[in-house]
Amino acid sequence: MCGIVGYIGDRDISSVLLVGLERLSYRGYDSSGIAILSKNELSYWKRAGKLHVLEDALKQLNVQGTVGVGHTRWATHGVPDEANAHPQVSRAKKIAIVHNGIIENFGALKRELISEGFIFRSQTDTEVILRLIEKYLDGDLESAVKQALSHLVGTYGIAVIAESNPDRIIVARKGSPLIIGVGKDENFISSDLGAIISHTKDMIFLEDDEIAVVTKDAVEVKSLDGELIEKEIQTIKWDPQVAEKSGYEHFMLKEIYEQPGVIRNIFSKYVKDGKVNFSNIDTDKIDLSKINRFIIQACGTSWHSALVARYWLEQSARILTEVDFSSEFRY
Repeated sequence: MCGIVGYIGDRDISSVLLVGLERLSYRGYDSSGIAILSKNELSYWKRAGKLHVLEDALKQLNVQGTVGVGHTRWATHGVPDEANAHPQVSRAKKIAIVHNGIIENFGALKRELISEGFIFRSQTDTEVILRLIEKYLDGDLESAVKQALSHLVGTYGIAVIAESNPDRIIVARKGSPLIIGVGKDENFISSDLGAIISHTKDMIFLEDDEIAVVTKDAVEVKSLDGELIEKEIQTIKWDPQVAEKSGYEHFMLKEIYEQPGVIRNIFSKYVKDGKVNFSNIDTDKIDLSKINRFIIQACGTSWHSALVARYWLEQSARILTEVDFSSEFRY
């Protein structure tokens, strides 16, 4: 699964982005890349393969900047190569975008843009968003992003930087998680808490159809219609070490060995004195007697777990239960 990380502030930006990407690597990926703004000039590096390939390419370089975005990609549109890796960068190399999600109408939009003279260099649906921003950009990056998003059908979590607006990152989401970490004279962006929680525990969670302008010392969230939204800053209380490998060789092994503890923790909340107790769940608004169907969405290993849950629910509760792949459920 794809992952996004971003930063604006005075730290060593390459290390912030690369460490963030490393913490996102448990999601699975086939390419990675970063783009930064240094003295109002955009530079980017991306590589197919594991993250160490990108890190090796950056070792001999003195990468400096105040604004940047990074991405780990799991190929959906186009093969896992350097051209399709993120960030996707405009033809003039002045705009960079990272994107999670799937744009369902990208084919029609791509044909329309090609007829207008735009040249595509990748097979990604992400490049359609980039070309739309490129088309509408007239000095104001936020406005260009909004206009681009108005054409999209599908899901997205995006972060965009541009030479024309070097003091900000524009982010937006619809159906794909995006989080803003709030710091002092610095701010962070990620699709996953684990990538930024070691830097700050104060988070803003974007909702669907929200867009944010993230600068060094402020975060301004709006609806796509331009209405300002007062967002709550939530403080995360769990320890950053929870998201680390804890000495295991890889995250899958860590998750396997954590399963007994996870199950014990769940049972401790709902099993008291040998009896199931749901008193901590508000069921006043639910008439349990009228439930006649369960639908469980899942992917990968959780899909197999869901099949077990279906067996239990149908056997014990005698209620029809359906298990669907999350990626196909919307269709």
